[in-house]
Amino acid sequence: MELSKLQRKRILIATCCVLLLLIFDQTSKVLVKTNMRLYDSIEIFSWFKIYFTENPGMAFGIELFDTYILTIFRIIVVSALGWFIFKLIRRDFKFGFIICLSFILAGALGNIIDCVCYGALFDNSYGHVATFMPEGGGYSTWFHGRVVDMLYFPLIKTVLPTWVPFMGGHEFVFFRPIFNVADSSICVSVFTLLIFYRQSLSASFAKEKNS
Repeated sequence: MELSKLQRKRILIATCCVLLLLIFDQTSKVLVKTNMRLYDSIEIFSWFKIYFTENPGMAFGIELFDTYILTIFRIIVVSALGWFIFKLIRRDFKFGFIICLSFILAGALGNIIDCVCYGALFDNSYGHVATFMPEGGGYSTWFHGRVVDMLYFPLIKTVLPTWVPFMGGHEFVFFRPIFNVADSSICVSVFTLLIFYRQSLSASFAKEKNS
């Protein structure tokens, strides 16, 4: 079935959203990678720092699987999500819902680029600023790169009272995870879907199951 003018316009807008997020995400990562050493920190405000870390795992530095397996899994999921978005556009589904899914897609793609490319394109950042496309090769191979994280929001930093079980007397930081633009895009979009499009989400999966 041929796409209508509105459907083609929505595909164009969704594609632009994905590309803009990818550009923003990758630009921030390359700037950090080529200007900071690993674990360097720049304080913007007392509650917001640019803190350069890398991780081979999932969002917010969680490590669960081998990098290669995780990257292949991500590629499969992103491909399925892209196909799902296209089907929703053809069904003239709610456009806000489609945009949220597009930003989730963009966030996943942003971290996939790190895992697929960065190991081969950059040398390591331990003790020095990384070089792009170094003569001696990168710090790893294709599909074994590490995700660059840099956004750190220590909103509350204190020492817990001694009477607090297990944690008493120890430093407590909220919010501790360090993340990137891609992670933010995924999380904000997921929360938006759950808050504003929960019924639409259930309906879309029901239609997909019955189609």
